[in-house]
Amino acid sequence: MNGYDLNRLLANMRGLLQYTACFFAFFSTGFLVVATWTDCWMVNADDSLEVSTKCRGLWWECVTNAFDGIRTCDEYDSILAEHPLKLVVTRALMITADILAGFGFITLLLGLDCVKFLPDEPYIKVRICFVAGTMLLIAGAPGIIGSVWYAVDVYVERSSLVLHNIFLGIQYKFGWSCWLGMAGSLGCFLAGAVLTCCLYLFKDVGLERNYPYSMRKAYSTAAASMAKSYAAPRTETAKMYAVDTRV
Repeated sequence: MNGYDLNRLLANMRGLLQYTACFFAFFSTGFLVVATWTDCWMVNADDSLEVSTKCRGLWWECVTNAFDGIRTCDEYDSILAEHPLKLVVTRALMITADILAGFGFITLLLGLDCVKFLPDEPYIKVRICFVAGTMLLIAGAPGIIGSVWYAVDVYVERSSLVLHNIFLGIQYKFGWSCWLGMAGSLGCFLAGAVLTCCLYLFKDVGLERNYPYSMRKAYSTAAASMAKSYAAPRTETAKMYAVDTRV
């Protein structure tokens, strides 16, 4: 394999890394947004003496009757009202993760090679991808902290009740919204790692071929003319010395 084929292979790998990161960033951002605005962060456990399914989210609580499937939801009090610390902090962390992940995904779209944004500036597009990866890495931090903290708090609360033989008739476990928040945060970490670490290794690969041929030809012609202009002229003494050495 010659140098040209190797360069093409590495350039294709760089594009594949971009699309892989874009795939993870898209679904991770969606998972975080859905997790934030759904109502199943906490669901009643299977051993609860209930004939209905109760789900608690960050913004409202819903009850689904097991017999007729009727679902009713009650919103929590105003955002300015007093709420448990777990609920307030998780809200703030998840909203922060949503905003950062959204901006990171949009920035990544601008840095893709297939998007006609700054087509003649490949180095800038690589920097844009690097910035997008950094934003996704930062977005994963509040998302995973909020999701894991909420899940651990639910588990500790349930375990403490069992440990002290306290049975309230209903016990909760963390639901699919909490799992979705964890998955979205891990996806942001993965997409950010691909963009900042793996893609950085290929930052100089295949960038020259992204320039238009006319621009490259102009650059090469200008370089040749500059080299000619800076060539030292041969003096009469140098010419005589050259004749003497040939003789």
